[in-house]
Amino acid sequence: MSRRALVWAAVAVLAGAGAVIGAGAKPEEITAEDRILNKLQVFPKDDLWNKDISKEAVDPASDALVAEIGTGKSLHPDWGTKYGIPFQFVDKKTPRYDVKFQYADECDKGPYPIPDNVQIEGVLSGGADAQGDRHILCIDVEAGKLYELWSSWKKQGKWTAGSGAIFDLNKKSYLQRPKGWTSSDAAGLPVFPGLVRYDEVCLKKEIAHAVRFTVVKSCRGYVAPASHWASNKKDVNLPPMGMRVRLKANYDISGFPAEAQVVLKCLKKYGMILADNGSDWFITGAPDPRWNDDAINSLKKVKGKDLEVVKMGDVTRG
Repeated sequence: MSRRALVWAAVAVLAGAGAVIGAGAKPEEITAEDRILNKLQVFPKDDLWNKDISKEAVDPASDALVAEIGTGKSLHPDWGTKYGIPFQFVDKKTPRYDVKFQYADECDKGPYPIPDNVQIEGVLSGGADAQGDRHILCIDVEAGKLYELWSSWKKQGKWTAGSGAIFDLNKKSYLQRPKGWTSSDAAGLPVFPGLVRYDEVCLKKEIAHAVRFTVVKSCRGYVAPASHWASNKKDVNLPPMGMRVRLKANYDISGFPAEAQVVLKCLKKYGMILADNGSDWFITGAPDPRWNDDAINSLKKVKGKDLEVVKMGDVTRG
């Protein structure tokens, strides 16, 4: 059997089993899921998510924007062994559902593949009825599609969600959402490509894409790669959705644990993209029982003053 066929076979097994990413694995152990992720190209290499912004100019409004979010506030890694946004593999055999959306006019109709024992954000730590964003992220590797839902609930065999989006992983992400449309994220962005993942940090030891972050207050505006705002505030000192921030090049990361250094190198080279309203400077990752929570939590030593805004293009304002 060819290597490609082996990958598809592994995907089919994992999709049918509704496998929990990393479940039962020991640190440094390479799982079937890790092998699939190792070969998965998430959007073209020249997509904005995958762009090296380490040499880009600093935005003229950087100081004001960072101050508004909080120069003394800590970077907060919102993932670990029990927390984060999970994802799963699906295939053509996974049950499909016509999801009823709260914001249907800005959603891709589907149908959406949802495994019987689907992983939903918040359930791992909060139980089946956990509140919160309740994202569902499903990746069909063979079809090259990413399916994402927000505020997902199943009642009497039917699925409802606040919003949802379907992305073609082989095309540029920022050309797929009409301007003014949301997604499963307030900014109209895909969630999965912005997650910090165990396979990248601890196995590859490199994150080659921007990561997702949130702030409490944003403005009524967005900039590429975002397509949607989530605020009525017109204060130009508030950040627009899609704003990109990076760790300053002269920030010394040598005293951090190895896992944290991988994340910090990413923040210098690829930065982080504002994707939603939430808590200030929260960056998002996927849960995995193999994470070293203490090492990840060392990222809290980084403060807002250590970050800077990358020069933005034209901001669409309302």
